[in-house]
Amino acid sequence: MKRIALTLVTTAALAACSAATGPQVVARLGNDPALGGGSYDSGGGLTVAVDLREAQGRTLVCGVWAQSERQSVLTLRAAPQVLGSGAVFLDGKALVRGLTFMPEVRPVDDYAGQEARCVVTERPWRAGDEARRPVVRMPSQVVYVDSNESGTIIVRFVPDGPGAHL
Repeated sequence: MKRIALTLVTTAALAACSAATGPQVVARLGNDPALGGGSYDSGGGLTVAVDLREAQGRTLVCGVWAQSERQSVLTLRAAPQVLGSGAVFLDGKALVRGLTFMPEVRPVDDYAGQEARCVVTERPWRAGDEARRPVVRMPSQVVYVDSNESGTIIVRFVPDGPGAHL
């Protein structure tokens, strides 16, 4: 069982490394970034904050992420897997898949003004995009499994909104 879980985590991590490609720039998040995330059923969680920008006629996705400072030791290394499976959508279409390009920041009440990393997308910037809200999606997933003669421990990530807490 351990070998299967390790293979799944390794596969997800490798996929995450290649998900967000293209030129990257740095920008500060605006006054009202879109938030997403979730929590682990063992406690703690993740928050992702994103903004859209225009650069040379293209749409940029800019973002940061945070994880709870107090969480189970079983989830301390789960963030890359969860972020790697995440995506940012606009009008129901994925702008970027894999959120590992974003830098980690401390969890805060307001992510406005955070220094974010941005990735250039294929989508052209359109009139009115400054008023559109991106949506962060991260799927439910198992992030830890351990099984022995005493029983099985399974820890899941659930996308129930911003989950990073101090």
